[in-house]
Amino acid sequence: MLDNLESLSHPPSKRQFAATFRLVSRISFWVQLAFGAVSVIALSLAWFSRSNLTTQTNNAGIGFGIFLAIVGVILLCFRVYWALHYRRMARLLQTPNASIQPRKEDVIKALRIGLIVSLIGLLIGFLASEATVAVILGKALAQPQGVAVYQRENVIRSLDIFVMLANVNLIGVHLFGGVTSLGLLYWLEE
Repeated sequence: MLDNLESLSHPPSKRQFAATFRLVSRISFWVQLAFGAVSVIALSLAWFSRSNLTTQTNNAGIGFGIFLAIVGVILLCFRVYWALHYRRMARLLQTPNASIQPRKEDVIKALRIGLIVSLIGLLIGFLASEATVAVILGKALAQPQGVAVYQRENVIRSLDIFVMLANVNLIGVHLFGGVTSLGLLYWLEE
């Protein structure tokens, strides 16, 4: 175990980095795709349940949360594409022909772009979650305890929970993408 930690503290060889880069990018791609799919499904359910309500309750907080979640999903789509870009770069790093291998600076630039997109996605997911939680908390506090609720705008609906689920998933997936990019970047630049 100690030998493994010592090998990570030294700059990797090109072969070591390429193998690790390829494995991490593959895992990152599938994790981001899976969590992204859950977020898209939850957002779709929220969107369709919002548009099919017979009595619309206008709540700007949930609308803002949905808007930010959609922006987070768009950023996640870019991150999934970028994970595929990482895989192509790792494959090129493993080729014996040095003329087609990407330069270290190109790999660092790609990792930094992925990290920046993930950090922006984290910020947007956090803001969306805060807006959604504030709405849910406001509805929960507006309900008298132990009494039937007669005001529709104070009822916590499944829409609210779906939006929250999508936003929390987006935070997690952008965190995962950022950690993988940051870890690879740190290991490469050491």
